[in-house]
Amino acid sequence: MLIAVNTRFLIKDKLEGIGWFTYETMKRLTHNHPEHTFLFLFDREPDPGFVFGKNVKPIRVWPPARHPYLWKYWFDYALPSVFKRYKPDLFISTDGFLSLKSDIPTLLVVHDLGFEHYPDHVTGSASNFYRKYMPLYAKKATRIVTVSEFSKKDIVKLYQVAPDKIDVAYNGANDKYIPISQNEQQAVRNRYTGGKPYFLYVGSVHPRKNVKNLLLAYDALRKEHLTEHQLVIAGRMAWKTDETKQVFEQMQFKNDVVFTNHLLLSELTKVMASADAFVYPSLFEGFGIPIVEARYCGVPIITSDRSSLTEVGGPNALYFDPDRVDLIKDAMKLFLLDRENYHAKAKKDVSVREVFNWDKTVSSIESAIASMDSNFVKPRQSVEVA
Repeated sequence: MLIAVNTRFLIKDKLEGIGWFTYETMKRLTHNHPEHTFLFLFDREPDPGFVFGKNVKPIRVWPPARHPYLWKYWFDYALPSVFKRYKPDLFISTDGFLSLKSDIPTLLVVHDLGFEHYPDHVTGSASNFYRKYMPLYAKKATRIVTVSEFSKKDIVKLYQVAPDKIDVAYNGANDKYIPISQNEQQAVRNRYTGGKPYFLYVGSVHPRKNVKNLLLAYDALRKEHLTEHQLVIAGRMAWKTDETKQVFEQMQFKNDVVFTNHLLLSELTKVMASADAFVYPSLFEGFGIPIVEARYCGVPIITSDRSSLTEVGGPNALYFDPDRVDLIKDAMKLFLLDRENYHAKAKKDVSVREVFNWDKTVSSIESAIASMDSNFVKPRQSVEVA
């Protein structure tokens, strides 16, 4: 088979949620299936590090699709031209978009419908595009893969998609997320917080991530509870960040908040493993990979009680209503009052690697493809990927 893949989120040193999903799944899928050829479709110059094997052919498809008008052109005009030339048997799109101008069988990965629930949290043109075209994409897709049972129910409810058209493939996390020694942790704390323990948030900063309320809760915690804990925000400033920045500037304890910007994986794994607790105040998630990364590291979880987060956070996490600053603060305080207990529970959380891992994700994707095309045979066991 010839399988075309939308790989426009594979950007060197800038991988985030969809980019990591594409990287981890396509690396394994191409290694598992040397009998098939994969066309990786980039919207900028492909990095050689993303050509995972001899069966991968990278193609740059003009133009760079970074705006709704260009999204429309790239998927409905540029891609059909590529499909006409190469005649692939299947198209896999990992970012929820597909071509309405092509009849190629398509496996569509839909991560979440957060833009439907919080349309004002996305820039106007993007929000309009998502809400207009995503229902059409979901209807046209041959099959859909999504990343949680919550997201599957959401797609069925909002877009009236038949449940048997949707497969659930939980995300995994990178195997480099592991516990590290006390000496290594102290070195990380020395580097970022002057040696002090810290709460950690990982992810880009935009309204749906609710970092504004985390800052308010942290400030309230410091005013109420005697602690030297700092707050580390590891992620880039994305969009609609003015309100978050304004809250930060008005904080009493803003000097104890550290913004690292985007970190490379080699550094982020250490920052995660050195956190005293991971705090994730997101208003809506289709999955929430950083929670799994924290669990891989044996770091206690404090997170929202919304969407998929209780599904991913597990029974040992502390949950809060993300709309309530006081409840976020209370959850962080409860952790501080019983730190040893929460750390003990987190260290025993070994089953997380069995439930959430990329090999299982790819196995589910393989099953979805096999149900679409009998020429695709799922291997008896996955090929180990270095």
